[in-house]
Amino acid sequence: MAAIEIGNKLVGDGQPVFVIAEIGINHNGSVDLARKLIDGAVLAGADAVKFQKRTPEKCVPPDQWFAERNTPWGRMTYIDYRRKVEFGDEEYSEIDLHCRKQGIIWFASCWDEDAVDFMEQFDPPCYKIASASLTDAEILLKKRGTGRPLILSTGMSTQQEINSAVESVGTNNLLIAHSTSTYPCPPHQLNLRMIQTLKNMYPECPIGYSGHEVGLTPTWAAVALGATFVERHITLDRSMWGSDQAASVEIDGFRRLVSNIRDVEKAVGDGIKRVYQEELEKRKVLRRVPSAQEV
Repeated sequence: MAAIEIGNKLVGDGQPVFVIAEIGINHNGSVDLARKLIDGAVLAGADAVKFQKRTPEKCVPPDQWFAERNTPWGRMTYIDYRRKVEFGDEEYSEIDLHCRKQGIIWFASCWDEDAVDFMEQFDPPCYKIASASLTDAEILLKKRGTGRPLILSTGMSTQQEINSAVESVGTNNLLIAHSTSTYPCPPHQLNLRMIQTLKNMYPECPIGYSGHEVGLTPTWAAVALGATFVERHITLDRSMWGSDQAASVEIDGFRRLVSNIRDVEKAVGDGIKRVYQEELEKRKVLRRVPSAQEV
């Protein structure tokens, strides 16, 4: 499997795990909050941050437009809420500038074709295909048509649906993320062995993990099982308002997440048995019966 280039990073077996801090809509429509989340991701050592971009009129079913809900800005219709949390040209231009200053890669999950056209102006290094969009042939082909690498997330999808999506876009410049779309996800639904299943099915594609669980241990386990990239939601405070906050990782936790991912990378090794120099001295002291090789 050849590594795939995303920005200035290579993603694939034999490369450092590519860590994505998903900001998504955890910014709650505030550029100031988005900047703080970007800064937190940089502090934590993430390689990239990811946002979400929607055209509300295309992504919200018409029968839900005028359903009212409570929000931090008061009670409003769902369509007005979706408009409230969407960033436009001015906001994403500020985000683009801030990420460049901070030296961190950024990109987005685009949920409709207009959103892809919008995001193209920022020359993104790749696109994410959200789990909810895996069966959307039009958005799959729209993103493939940009010629940029694609990250395909597989939550809420059957194996047949995954196979169909991969067939639609091809395996060239394709990364696939195992995921379970429960927020937050209980451990018994994580099914991390799917990482190896996907690696066997699509050996030409880097396989990763997009997690929505509470805690960090499953993500470290995903790396030990061979994930070449990981994605976790990032937040300033898990108690903040928003649908993704509870399944997100706060800044200090994200620092531990990345630090221990780097430890796991070193600990996994290459699977070739060797005796280390530090073991040789212990062997002299502790072995009662030397092997023929030692004599």
